[in-house]
Amino acid sequence: MGLLLRVKPLLIFPLLFLALCLPTTRLHAEGADEPGIDSHTTIVVGGDRDYPPYEFIDMDGRPAGYNVDLTRAIADVMGMRVTFRFGSWSEMRQGLNDGSINILQGISWSEERAKKLDFSPPHTIVHHAVFARKGTPAISSLEELRGKKVIVFRDGIMYDMLMSLGFGKDLILTGTPADALRLLASGKYDYCVVASLPGMYLIRELHLTNVVQVARSVSAQKYCYAVNKGDAELLARFSEGLAIVKQSGQYQAIYDKWLGVNEPPTFPRERILKYGAMVLLPLILGLTASMVWSRTLQRRVALRTDELAREVAERKLALEELRRHQDRLVQADKMASLGILVSGVAHEINNPNGLLLLNLPILRDVYADALQELEELYQREGDFLLGGVSYARMRDEIPQMLEEMVHAAQRIKRIVEDLKDFARPDTVAAMEPFDVNQVVQAAVRLVEPSLRKATTRFAATYGERLPRVCGNSQRIEQVVINLLINACQSLPANDRAITLSTAYEQAGGNVTLTVRDEGIGIPPEHFSHLTDPFFTTKRESGGTGLGLSISAGIAQEHGGEIIFSSPPEGGTTVKLVLPAMKEVIPP
Repeated sequence: MGLLLRVKPLLIFPLLFLALCLPTTRLHAEGADEPGIDSHTTIVVGGDRDYPPYEFIDMDGRPAGYNVDLTRAIADVMGMRVTFRFGSWSEMRQGLNDGSINILQGISWSEERAKKLDFSPPHTIVHHAVFARKGTPAISSLEELRGKKVIVFRDGIMYDMLMSLGFGKDLILTGTPADALRLLASGKYDYCVVASLPGMYLIRELHLTNVVQVARSVSAQKYCYAVNKGDAELLARFSEGLAIVKQSGQYQAIYDKWLGVNEPPTFPRERILKYGAMVLLPLILGLTASMVWSRTLQRRVALRTDELAREVAERKLALEELRRHQDRLVQADKMASLGILVSGVAHEINNPNGLLLLNLPILRDVYADALQELEELYQREGDFLLGGVSYARMRDEIPQMLEEMVHAAQRIKRIVEDLKDFARPDTVAAMEPFDVNQVVQAAVRLVEPSLRKATTRFAATYGERLPRVCGNSQRIEQVVINLLINACQSLPANDRAITLSTAYEQAGGNVTLTVRDEGIGIPPEHFSHLTDPFFTTKRESGGTGLGLSISAGIAQEHGGEIIFSSPPEGGTTVKLVLPAMKEVIPP
């Protein structure tokens, strides 16, 4: 009989809340049907009867746990009918082999298992740990278990791994993780190796107070669905359902319910309600009074404004102009605050990133120097573990991992430098020659997340040997960012394209930047208002109507202009024209 788990009173409320958030599926024991593919097909899903919180038999004798809820959610979105069959892990493995079980819902991937089974993409990672009785010397790796009597449950992934590493004569086998931990707690043998989360869960539920964890995460394994070789159609259905459940948000709720919450609430519900009322009631009263006072002030201001408008029409125009200047000052203040914030954050990021850039090449050289010794050890004694993973697997992956980390750190440095350049305070007098291509490339890097989210078809073409432009590069960079953000916001779907190009027009002596998008286009009646301050068609999504107005003003300050075009069939082309420096125009 599997372990009977007791639900503590303090966990009832959060569990009920999470249960209401999940899609409704029927609880069923073996043989119960759910709506599915057709009225004749029932998929038999195998699970371990005693592997909490992943899968187990609850106090009512029904399947429960993270794997069970995930399988039900997949069955629900894919329209499949499933039934659960639980038993010892060895029985489930045998059931899959002989065909009495169609799919295992929780099994760790390994190269050896992949020769006989087909696996879905992993739905979580399971970390394994070493447990011992209090007072037993701690260890840091599986290698330190050699010569010790080690308890594992039969046919589990750690059984397979330890057997492959030559631990066979020292292994003590049990039917379930619970049996393994009970045997250890009774005073027999030296260590026990089971998954970390089930181990801690069972120690708490079985009150094994003399058993503790002595080595954390000695191995990390991908946890997947698995079918017999060749059952591609069934595996594809579960893989597709898993992807849908992850995208819909159901997966995160299931994960948080079973694996993300390890400690019960420390306050009873009554105390939470009491303290909540003590805090919220004064807050609500204060907000209500503030709203009443605010509305009273608004009415007074409106009356006074009307009086002033009736008295002098010129004063109304002056007030309108004043409000425009105030909004621009607020925007300028926000940008100044952003510059201070970015500078501080960039400094904090650069320090640890500098250590990465300094130390990663050293680590790469150290590994290269040690590789010959490791290879000799491998040829002489066979495979061994590095960080809980076999050396045969890691020797090709470690150099690649180090190279990827070096490239990632360099990319972090480049992005931080772009942010610092963009946020650095500028002045009207800071007019100097600059390369338009460099400014545009920096702007593209800054808005790269928005571009990736908006479109899968972004392309940039940079003209060669462009003459330089005299002006303020930071303000031109702000214009490019505004144009790219507007293009992103105009796309109705991410399969629509955005293209960017720079060029030199020798006839007019101008350097141009052209941004084209396949968006919804611009209605003809809006063309005359595009650069008007506060004109926007995106007011409900937070648009202020200042982006194109400010951009047009910056272009005029540099002696250039912004030209808009939008054909009836849709899409928009925006062209920024800047005068080139005549002394550097190529022949």
